[in-house]
Amino acid sequence: MENFILFAAVGFLAQAIDGALGMAYGVISSTVLLGFGVPPAVASASVHAAEVFTTAASAGSHAVNRNVNWKLFAPLAAGGCVGGAIGAFVLTSIDGGALKPFITGYLALMGATILYRAWRAGTPRNFPVKYSGPLGLVGGFLDAVGGGGWGPTVTTALVGAGAEPRLSVGTANTAEFFVTATISAAFLAALLTGHWENAEGITSHATSVAGLIAGGLLAAPLAGYIVRIVPVKVLTYAVGVVVLLLAGYQTARLVGLL
Repeated sequence: MENFILFAAVGFLAQAIDGALGMAYGVISSTVLLGFGVPPAVASASVHAAEVFTTAASAGSHAVNRNVNWKLFAPLAAGGCVGGAIGAFVLTSIDGGALKPFITGYLALMGATILYRAWRAGTPRNFPVKYSGPLGLVGGFLDAVGGGGWGPTVTTALVGAGAEPRLSVGTANTAEFFVTATISAAFLAALLTGHWENAEGITSHATSVAGLIAGGLLAAPLAGYIVRIVPVKVLTYAVGVVVLLLAGYQTARLVGLL
């Protein structure tokens, strides 16, 4: 029961941040699971199983509050599903840690870019639809391999390119449901086909996953409302700060400080 309450609290906090800023659910949840000694592939599969439920609730909230750019949504989600499926099978075969330095560098660069755009306070620009599919492909792959890279990749790219933060967060979060469902299905397929030999640890962490789901479901409906009422400049600064914090955290882990 204590583990359930702990992970419910983690799930609530992670989803509240993710729903409002478009990132950090996977990173926070995966970090906690890894801290409890859960293997990377099992942690990623567990987080994505929980996200199937929380992203559905968050997507509904953003859609109701009109935070979704539907022109970007379809190619972004389609690309994310393909990239996520590939990443899931890659993660069950190799160590995804090799990509961490590149992801950390990307986060640092985009965080600085977003803060610069917030400081300049320019007019929001439309993100080119033709690039949304490839962006989704990369974001989905990194999300599966890293246990939570969709928001840091996709949301930061959209906001960094000058798109309106409210629509960037809402569109990325809504597409994330389909990406997460695809990644979870890919993990399941890898398990059933014998491609993934070290998946037995998932069942022993069912309580943790249930806690993540319960906490996330409580926080998810707040996402769309928070994004809709927060001023654009404040939201842009918040996204930039969170991205740089994530980059700093990943750097600390890479150099052995954490």
